[in-house]
Amino acid sequence: MKTLMVAALALAALGGGLCDAAMAQRVTYTLEMLPPPGPLRSAPNSHPNPYAADAGFFRMPAGRVMGSTSAVAVDSKGHVWVAERCGANSCAGSSVNPIMEFDGEGNFIRNFGGGLTVFPHGFFIDHEDNVWLTDARVAGGMGGQVFKFSPDGQLLLTLGTKGVAGTTPATFTEPNAVYVSKEGTIFVADGHTPYRNIARIVKFAPDGRYLGEFGKAGRARGELEVPHALAMDSKGRLFVADRWNNRISIFTQDGEFIDAWTQFGRPSGIYIDANDVLYSADSESRRPVGYGFNPGWKRGIRIGSAITGKVTAFIADPEPEPDRYATSSAEGIWVDRSGVIYGAQVKERSVIRYFRAR
Repeated sequence: MKTLMVAALALAALGGGLCDAAMAQRVTYTLEMLPPPGPLRSAPNSHPNPYAADAGFFRMPAGRVMGSTSAVAVDSKGHVWVAERCGANSCAGSSVNPIMEFDGEGNFIRNFGGGLTVFPHGFFIDHEDNVWLTDARVAGGMGGQVFKFSPDGQLLLTLGTKGVAGTTPATFTEPNAVYVSKEGTIFVADGHTPYRNIARIVKFAPDGRYLGEFGKAGRARGELEVPHALAMDSKGRLFVADRWNNRISIFTQDGEFIDAWTQFGRPSGIYIDANDVLYSADSESRRPVGYGFNPGWKRGIRIGSAITGKVTAFIADPEPEPDRYATSSAEGIWVDRSGVIYGAQVKERSVIRYFRAR
């Protein structure tokens, strides 16, 4: 059987660009373990792009540079929030405040959250403008938690046990994403490294009380491998960016499998707006055999309907040779009320604003 030797350094980069030395162990993956490429529908990369990119929108505070980020969100005031990795690709040992608020013109307002996280990853702003952040790595007695902050930075709720990895009701291994329904139910996607047999969606009451979980690691329909992001449509269906399976998997809020869609590429980030427009950020599709294996699919942001599943627009990754990278272009994604898209980028260490140009 033909095998591939893949450094975990690269595998951890599926959502992180680079990882720390503690993750740099070698593991063996067989070709049979690789995800099947998404079936090529008619011209999956040829949809029109009506958007223009604005790379210089955010004005960082003096002396501060943006680190890698997969986390961006917009609140009810139109303020844009970014969680970046402390000017680097990790917040381990740093006191820098990773959560930053900008006004609707890109001007810096405030920051907070320093000294709490190892690897800021998933981000969400709920209907009360509370800010939620997942810490997707456990290292040095820290990490593996989900935090809820008030808009002024007060820590309101913590899920998970600091520095302890696990799959109990009180622990996470690699919490990728958090989503809070209008009713306040909390969903956390856990499991960032493929083939560790950890791929679950954990459900909590608004006060943090454990309600249950669903999801099973695997490739079959209804199973998950690297549930990397979460979104919900107007029907209350939960959409999971089932990244290592090159698809979006759709469930009821109680975990009943509904369907799986491959037409939105290999999703790292997903967002569904109030009109059920679905935005999917594909930051990894690659031709070569190995991680990101999804030949025929280009990286970029695909836009379509969460109701019909039809893709109508595509913002292509501008990187001319994306096959060289573990990740490129937008990974985290959010869309404001006027339809402006914000894409959080790991490799490029930036957030790009996309607005309709035509």
